[in-house]
Amino acid sequence: MNRKKEILFFIGLLLLPKHNIDAQSVLQNITHRNKITLNGKWHYIVDRYETGYYDYRYMPHDERENPGNDAFFMNAKPADKSGRIEYDFDLSPTMYVPGDWNSQQEKLFYYEGTVWYKKSFDYTKKNPGNRVFINFGAVNYRADVYLNGKKLGIHEGGFTPFYFEITSLIKPSDNFLIVKVDNTRKKDAVPTLNTDWWNYGGITRDVDIVETAPVFISDYCIQLKEENKNIIKGFAQLNGNETDKQEISVSIPDLKLNKNFITDNKGYVSFEFSVKGISYWSPENPKLYDVILKYGETTLKDKIGFRTITVNGTEILLNNKPVFLRGVCIHEENPYDGRRANCREDAYLLLNWAKELGCNFVRLAHYPHNEYMVQLADEMGIMVWEENPVYWTVSFDNELTYKSAETQLKELISRDKNRASVIIWSMANETPPTEARLNFLTRLANTARQLDDTRLISAALETDNQEGTLSVDDPFANHVDIISFNEYVGWYDGLPEKCKEIEWEIEQNKPVIISEFGGGALQGFHADSLTRWSEEYQEDIYVKNLAMLERIPQLRGMSPWILADFRSPRRLLPVIQDGWNRKGLISEKGYKKKAYYILQAYYEENKLK
Repeated sequence: MNRKKEILFFIGLLLLPKHNIDAQSVLQNITHRNKITLNGKWHYIVDRYETGYYDYRYMPHDERENPGNDAFFMNAKPADKSGRIEYDFDLSPTMYVPGDWNSQQEKLFYYEGTVWYKKSFDYTKKNPGNRVFINFGAVNYRADVYLNGKKLGIHEGGFTPFYFEITSLIKPSDNFLIVKVDNTRKKDAVPTLNTDWWNYGGITRDVDIVETAPVFISDYCIQLKEENKNIIKGFAQLNGNETDKQEISVSIPDLKLNKNFITDNKGYVSFEFSVKGISYWSPENPKLYDVILKYGETTLKDKIGFRTITVNGTEILLNNKPVFLRGVCIHEENPYDGRRANCREDAYLLLNWAKELGCNFVRLAHYPHNEYMVQLADEMGIMVWEENPVYWTVSFDNELTYKSAETQLKELISRDKNRASVIIWSMANETPPTEARLNFLTRLANTARQLDDTRLISAALETDNQEGTLSVDDPFANHVDIISFNEYVGWYDGLPEKCKEIEWEIEQNKPVIISEFGGGALQGFHADSLTRWSEEYQEDIYVKNLAMLERIPQLRGMSPWILADFRSPRRLLPVIQDGWNRKGLISEKGYKKKAYYILQAYYEENKLK
């Protein structure tokens, strides 16, 4: 390559799209498919300079026709004692998957960059003609995935699932799966550089090998029709070569229903059918029905609740009855261990705390949480707000950034569209109003409605403060079903006493949810109510904010910030914060602060709202 061509080649590399997402769409209902887990110990190599990915000319090894042994994904071994291989997964340390590297290795606590993971395994198919897939619950943030030295593809986005077909690559023995994980924050990524939570890196959710028939049901949706509580609607999608005019059956034994449908020439079928005697899902009655889909010899089971969620003027209607959302915000973190939450036990810990608080609603901030959270919310009768990670100041004028946000939103909706607990799709949190941002969020809202017309759209907006009068002066408020906003009167805006002076002017004829309010307190630090960081100061914020919010005529719910203290690199005050955001109602050691009991009492008083 001459010098001119070499320069042009490297310019070309710099111009390559940074948001290349080529993993396949979400594989529905991993929980109930024929699968084996690859969770457990994986070998890892920290590769700060990405030596295993680029050669010394900064060309990716996986773009070469013959990558060579220097590429880490080749998992090469010296052929003899003279061989030169400058890495060895099998001699490298191990860590657990799912899990983040920050909490598992002290030297990686603040690390942002590339870590390579390797898992060796054997696999024998149950049927020689079956297909095999590898499914990842989530990898933060970019995952380059290789099996037996061949690249499967790339996925970007740290909180949504993806999968690849590996039928032609998997062997009965000595398979090696290698994943290059990069959690580097980037300005044009979603979320962007600046966040107020820990950037946990790693393979943070389950990894499974899924085996299917040659043609199988890859996706489906079954839920109540919004306009008629006695009609179930949905669709099913086959994946495979022979999908034209195939029969799919849907049965709900408890309702004595068994319906057969014929797919079109793309393996797709939509359907509607009437039902009688449905017990509708609600926090008081979290009824889940066994739903069985059959195609050929394959049966796929799910547990689905049926309910409607709508708005009428300033009311939120669950099953056509007004409901008040008694909520709290939650981060996907196990505070006891200071790590990313990743299992059913973690989900139960957090949601059980919310139930003890008196919640019938949680806001899962500020990104899609793991699937266990919504599955358990279904079972426990907790309504859920799920949020796309469009946080603060993403690059709203960058089309590639929009595509990344849209893809993550699609993956979230695809994964959780059958969960009755999910009632709100949130497009963003605390984003500054501009024309570019309005266009960005409006496109996202339109996409969400096209994919799912049975849930509500919102976003955590900000208030406009004009001489003590708070309003929502945000054009995106015209595009949501519920007006939601964050307010911090008494913490970032004056002292708690200021709450008595606040007037409200919310002109939109829509229900209002306070998506955040609160303040910080170090559990165990006691003083008077004017001493910041004391439990008494936080307690006073809650007392006065709750009284202030009661003056909003359209108030139909709230989710104070936040259930439990969580890690954040932004929170640096020694002795008080030490890397923890202290706005939790519960400490990182599980102790309840005084404000917890104020909110608990308020929710008890408002149970019948």
